[in-house]
Amino acid sequence: MKQVAILISGRGSNMEALCQAAQKVDSAYQVCRVLSNRPDAKGLQWASGHGFSTRAVDHRKFAGKAEFEAELDDDLNAAGADYVCLAGFMRLLSANFVQKWRGRLLNIHPSLLPSFPGLAPQQQALDAGVRISGCTVHFVSEETDAGPIIAQTAVPVLPHDSEEALSQRILTAEHRTYAPALGAVGRRAKSRHIRRGRRATLSLSGSLSRRVFIARHGVEFPPIRIERSTSWTITLLQNIHCIDPVGPEMAKVDAQLAP
Repeated sequence: MKQVAILISGRGSNMEALCQAAQKVDSAYQVCRVLSNRPDAKGLQWASGHGFSTRAVDHRKFAGKAEFEAELDDDLNAAGADYVCLAGFMRLLSANFVQKWRGRLLNIHPSLLPSFPGLAPQQQALDAGVRISGCTVHFVSEETDAGPIIAQTAVPVLPHDSEEALSQRILTAEHRTYAPALGAVGRRAKSRHIRRGRRATLSLSGSLSRRVFIARHGVEFPPIRIERSTSWTITLLQNIHCIDPVGPEMAKVDAQLAP
C-alpha cells in the first residue's frame, strides 16, 4: 500500500478529506505524515487528534528556502512517503525539490486547468464570465499549475455568484475529487524493492529530457533523452525502491535482478 504525506499551511480541509478516505477499508494508500510550515496550523491539531503522525517545520527558522526544503525532504523520506500531496500548502517549492519528487508530488487547484492558473482563480473565472469552473488534481511541475492533469471535476458558475460562494462550491468538489485521484495514481503505479548488494538491470523507456530519479533513495541518472528502451546493469550500493509513475512526462522505470 502506498504511503502518502500531506503538506498544509492552515486548516487543511482537503487534508481531512484525504485522511478520512485513507481510513476506508478499500483505500489504496495510507497517510504516513502530515507536515505544516506553520506550527499554529489548525490542520495539525485535527490530524494529531485523529491519530495521524504530524510535525511542524517552520520555514521562518531556516536561513533560506534550500535549508527549509532539505529538512522537509529528509522528513518525508524518513516517514517513508511514496507520494506527497499539497493541500493548502502556501509555500512555493523550488525546481530542485519538484525534480526530486517528480511524478510523486500532487496538488489540487480550484479551477479547470489550464484555465485560470495562479492566484485567485475563482475571481478570475467570475471576471471571465465563464459558466463552468471546477477543480483539478495534477502533478506538480516547475511551472505554476502546469503539470500533467490527473482528474477534474466541473462546478457550475451561477448567476450573481460571489467569489466566496463559488469558492465554497469548488471546495466541496475538491473534497470529493482529491482522494479518488490519489487512489488511482497509487493503484496504477508499479513498485518493487531491490536490496542492497544485489546486481540489477534497470530498464528505461519513453521520452524524457530531464533527470530520471529511481525512487526515494537517491539513485540518479544524468540528464538524458530516451528514444527507445535502454538498460544498465549496476551493483546497488543501497536499497532502491523503483516506481513506474503515471505522468506522461515521466519515463517508465523497471528493475529486475540481474543473473
